Amino acid sequence: MKRLVDFAEKNQGSNTFNSSLEEILRNGARKLLQQAIENEVIEYIDTHKSLKDENNRQLVIRNGYLPERSIQTGLGPLPIKQPRVRDKRGEMSFTSDILPKYMRKTPSVEAVISTLYLKGISTGNFQEALEAILGKNAKGLSPTNITRLKQDWETDYNKWKIRDLSGKHYVYIWADGIYFNVRLSQDRPCLLVIIGALPDGKKELVGIFDGHRESKLSWHEALINLRERGLTISPLLAVGDGALGFWAALREVFPETQEQRCWVHKTANILDKMAKGVQTNAKNIIHEMYRSPTKADAIKAMNSFVEIYQAKYPKACECLLKDKEELFTFYDFPAEHWQHIRTTNPIESTFATVRHRTRQTKGCGSRLATLTMVFKLVESAQKHWRRLRGYQQLTKVIDGTQFKDGEEVNKLKLAV
Repeated sequence: MKRLVDFAEKNQGSNTFNSSLEEILRNGARKLLQQAIENEVIEYIDTHKSLKDENNRQLVIRNGYLPERSIQTGLGPLPIKQPRVRDKRGEMSFTSDILPKYMRKTPSVEAVISTLYLKGISTGNFQEALEAILGKNAKGLSPTNITRLKQDWETDYNKWKIRDLSGKHYVYIWADGIYFNVRLSQDRPCLLVIIGALPDGKKELVGIFDGHRESKLSWHEALINLRERGLTISPLLAVGDGALGFWAALREVFPETQEQRCWVHKTANILDKMAKGVQTNAKNIIHEMYRSPTKADAIKAMNSFVEIYQAKYPKACECLLKDKEELFTFYDFPAEHWQHIRTTNPIESTFATVRHRTRQTKGCGSRLATLTMVFKLVESAQKHWRRLRGYQQLTKVIDGTQFKDGEEVNKLKLAV
């Protein structure tokens, strides 16, 4: 440490010191990496030293070095000479776990590239953006590299969409259809999205399918796909917009699942049928419905809305009343979960980021590219999703404990 301080005092500017410090760190990292792969080869050869031919010569030996290559890291490029191993058996060859054959960037740099692209940085601005993060030595971010990266994402998506779901239990699921622009197509594809909450309260992406939002057939195919891949335990509650073809499909594939209509979608649909001058007051009454402490209070607020607006806005009242039962299902679940299960917010909040990225690219080039990008965006967002508030209550929900107005029925009886 003293040497570094003395070194800094000899330099007149902080820039000189910083660049010299970066060089010290880079050289140290290069030496550590070089030594690590040297040790890896030594251990490999030592493990196979007992293998010998008829002339008592070792079958696995060192054979010089492979051509030097540069590995892009957070500290800049590190030149590395990887030892070559000669295996005379001809059955297998040595592959480094530390430095795979075709690696040109460390995983941390790959993660930065993915994040920049998915968050809306155009390919032409990648070099500048990466230099700001990793320094002037950041290289290798040509549009070709980004294209190759997107091909890898496509492979990831194709593997993910056929993964085994055996044993999975999603206590709650949220469903919605999201539209996107596609540059190379006349129509706007709709991606059918399902997110689920596991028994430990963690949320995860269940499925993304290409289909039609209002189509029962599209949703039926999606749900059957999930069931055929092992999702045989019915979700206890599904949350979504009333306009989805999802509900008719759900009743056929998972008939035991209870239904909850999304209050955000319902509010927007009701207000769309009313004059702007009355929307503020109407919205306040709607909020009173789903924020009431009891279902009885919520029904009272609903009746008040109908009494006030039935004469002038019958279509708005019809829109509200047609899902009367399904709008208040959440009262039969723990109060701690109400903020999560009254709306499709887990999907809406996530797709705000998705829409930002697709606006930056002016739409994806194809339907598959759209699916792939959405998958990677949600996969990235999923790492930051929080558990459900009061997730400990999920065990009781799974066990069949009855709730009324958010409280356990047995506790209510004891209180009385």
